[in-house]
Amino acid sequence: MANNYTFKDYDKDNMARVLGRALPISFKQSVEICSLIRGRELSYAKDALSKIMEHKKAVPFRRFRHNIGHKTKIGPGRYPERASNEILKLMNSVEANAQFKGLNTANLFITHINANEAGKVMRAGRKRSRRAKRTNIEIVVQAKATKPSTKEKTIASEKATIQKIQNVEEKKR
Repeated sequence: MANNYTFKDYDKDNMARVLGRALPISFKQSVEICSLIRGRELSYAKDALSKIMEHKKAVPFRRFRHNIGHKTKIGPGRYPERASNEILKLMNSVEANAQFKGLNTANLFITHINANEAGKVMRAGRKRSRRAKRTNIEIVVQAKATKPSTKEKTIASEKATIQKIQNVEEKKR
């Protein structure tokens, strides 16, 4: 089955995208990590994932939280290292894609990130086999529009007034 995604809300020239297919990570942990970094800046997300791998920051589990120990100030949470490492690799890849497209990588933010369950691969076993965990992850980043400074605004307004004056003088001739 093919994915028929349409990015109507996105400016295709101003975005970069990466797909991670059949990653060997837990779907449930991936969902919680995605909800943690969705809508954030790419630099914040990369920093948060590195802190998660070092056990300095815990991922709050909001959806899949049955029998999970509580962490300080966040409630139920864990430190999913393998999932964080794989998602961090995808973050580096999407940043490289954005740089290749000519986007400014300093002001990228995550507009879309989601995790889907991939096909279950059967692992080896003598009497019975097991299903391996597989997850598809999609990340879309967009360059945030920078606001012009006050100095740039005043220069633009001065140019506009000069242009108006020149137009009035030309009409008088």
